[in-house]
Amino acid sequence: MKLSKQQQMRRLMEKCRQGTLQMFADIDYNTLSAQPHPDFSPIGWHLGHIGYTEALWLLEKCAGMPPLFPEKRQFWAADGLSKEQRRQLPSLPEILEYLELVRSKVFFYLETAPIEEQERLWWFILQHESQHCETIALVLAMQELANNPQLPIASQKPGFSTTKPDLLSDSEALEIPAGEFSMGCDSVWGMDNERSLHRVYLETYFIEPYPVTCVQYYRFMEAGGYGDRRWWSPEGWEWLQANPVDRPLYWREDLARSQHPVCGVSWYEAEAYCNFVGKRLPTEAEWEKAASWEPATGTKRTYPWGETGPDNNKCNCDRAFIGTTAVGAFPDGASPYGCQELLGNVWEWTAS
Repeated sequence: MKLSKQQQMRRLMEKCRQGTLQMFADIDYNTLSAQPHPDFSPIGWHLGHIGYTEALWLLEKCAGMPPLFPEKRQFWAADGLSKEQRRQLPSLPEILEYLELVRSKVFFYLETAPIEEQERLWWFILQHESQHCETIALVLAMQELANNPQLPIASQKPGFSTTKPDLLSDSEALEIPAGEFSMGCDSVWGMDNERSLHRVYLETYFIEPYPVTCVQYYRFMEAGGYGDRRWWSPEGWEWLQANPVDRPLYWREDLARSQHPVCGVSWYEAEAYCNFVGKRLPTEAEWEKAASWEPATGTKRTYPWGETGPDNNKCNCDRAFIGTTAVGAFPDGASPYGCQELLGNVWEWTAS
């Protein structure tokens, strides 16, 4: 029996929420309210904000219901309080009770909602929760790295050498021939910053098949890259003087992770590294063409490997692995041009 659009959406929302709640299964209040980095809110705030946003758009804006807890609006709204002030959280059971109340009313409304007219909004709510889940996972990882003194750190004995061959991540760059491709997205589930689908022409360019690895980035560090003004743009050098660092955030020298993608780097650090190796960051258009364009058919793929959804044979997703995985671990997830690691594992910088 074919499911209605309401039934399909309910199943998708239930699956997403199950993944969200799994991350809070063993969370204490200190973890719930901790702020390991000033740029990020506590994970408990993200959880409550998910419910608030769902209630705001689906219950208030669409169903015409009054606000559930108007006195809490300032706390859970994205523009209500500073990230530091968001640490004064209710208990986890209270937040979960709020989410359950919102969700029960949302599903009741969904039964009669004009889904054809509102479908894009429902998809936005689903995407919004998924995005905050990514951020929650990142903040939890930052807490673990900041609070685990047993992990080796860069000031201790180095765990890998730059003289060892870097077979995977020193592979030759891939050539992306000149031509037009379709950029963006017109699908109902696409975000507003992806709209609309349009044609873009790019000249021939080259792109690395994998993200920059820890051992590759270590060469930049070992060569004194953080102290060499040649590699930094004026804005980047100004940032470095204001933030006197000499390594990525939570840097670890660990032989087992030498082939993992480097992470914890700012845009300016990524730019400086590219200058050091005589390359540059790809533009958003260049990255998207390498990730999604099928030159043989002149069509755009939903995912680098095709139309089937992500799974752990194609990418590091759904928190199935502890942290990052080595580059080259998912050859089945390659794009038509041969690029890998374009989905999952780490977030990536572009020039634009």
